[in-house]
Amino acid sequence: MDKLSGEDRKGMFSDIDFNSAILGETQEKNTRLQYLLSLFAGDDTFKLIPENLENEHVAGDAYRTLLERFATEPGKKEGEFYTPKEISALLVKLLKGEPGCTIYDPACGSGSLLVHAAKEMGDANPSLYGQEVNGRNWLLAKMNMYFHHFDNATVCWGDTLQNPKLKEIDQSLMKFDRVIGHPPFSLKWQPEKAMYDSFKRFERGIPPSDKADWAFISHMLKATRENSGKMGVLVPLGALFRGASEGRIRQQVIEENLLEAVIGLPANLLYGTGIPVAILVFNKNKTHDQTLFIDASSGFENRKTQTILAENAANQIVSVYNDFREGKLNVKEIEKSYAHIATLEEIRKHNFNLNIPMYVNTAQNEVKVDIEKVKYNLRQLEGELRTVRKQMEFYLEKLGIGSF
Repeated sequence: MDKLSGEDRKGMFSDIDFNSAILGETQEKNTRLQYLLSLFAGDDTFKLIPENLENEHVAGDAYRTLLERFATEPGKKEGEFYTPKEISALLVKLLKGEPGCTIYDPACGSGSLLVHAAKEMGDANPSLYGQEVNGRNWLLAKMNMYFHHFDNATVCWGDTLQNPKLKEIDQSLMKFDRVIGHPPFSLKWQPEKAMYDSFKRFERGIPPSDKADWAFISHMLKATRENSGKMGVLVPLGALFRGASEGRIRQQVIEENLLEAVIGLPANLLYGTGIPVAILVFNKNKTHDQTLFIDASSGFENRKTQTILAENAANQIVSVYNDFREGKLNVKEIEKSYAHIATLEEIRKHNFNLNIPMYVNTAQNEVKVDIEKVKYNLRQLEGELRTVRKQMEFYLEKLGIGSF
């Protein structure tokens, strides 16, 4: 592909002010503009994209390869625009949407989660929605939709927490069947206007200015369709147990019986950061007061410089979660070091702390030591040592060296 046609590019740049401060200082603006020009003018870097875009799978897979390539470049932090495909696939399988449902990502980056969601559901004409604050990432998302032929996708550019763009005709916040997300971890944000939020997203509390994790969760819950919607979000482990305003928000969400699962994942899964992460699954159609805790922190494979979530580990997570949802999971049969089903009362006793080791025994099982066997082995070794010493003395005496 040398260039996108004028028709294909229509609207892709219409919202961008190339002299905007959003694009940075003069040198930063020039760098970004050079990047965009090379992207659309056939720079050699982009020859991985085939010329024939009629094959949706070939074009889409090639573009995904490019995104992975950029995500692993030095300087990329916190996987800010690309979620590894193994995690995307796991998130989508946990939410288990049906073809025709609406899917929303409030911090969509390059749109990889949305694309995975549509593919997993086998929806040829999915209803995909997203918003992204970073202009460069927003452009990547628009292109991602284009390469996968998701022409009906709506991806907006703007700050979701300060100015959500996806609204109904009456200006209320749009609701979705499935809400998925990998928001930037512990993002600094501006909570000053949150108490006056017209959408009432922060009624449970306002997170601190240096950690927006629960601000995104609050927004996502508000955007999830009542009585039927589900949402899944990737968070740093600190979001599970930090106190103050975050703790109060977490408590109310749990008291409202919206939390369905807490799933701990291995470290080093995300591009640009080595911190361990967790998936929180929320369900607005929950019919019981139980929450599933899973410790899948050991389910990884090492691939050169990047750790990936092992396929068998992901399959086990989905299987256990599905059995839990369907009431088929026998608590006594679950390995104590892997999963635990907690009641609301149990979580309440832990002061609404969701730290996984409080519910799942993540410590290695102690090996029982047979003391009598150890003593017997020691006696055997001491006997062998005496025999060896006698042999050594015999040979040393023969050599005229004397004993040692």
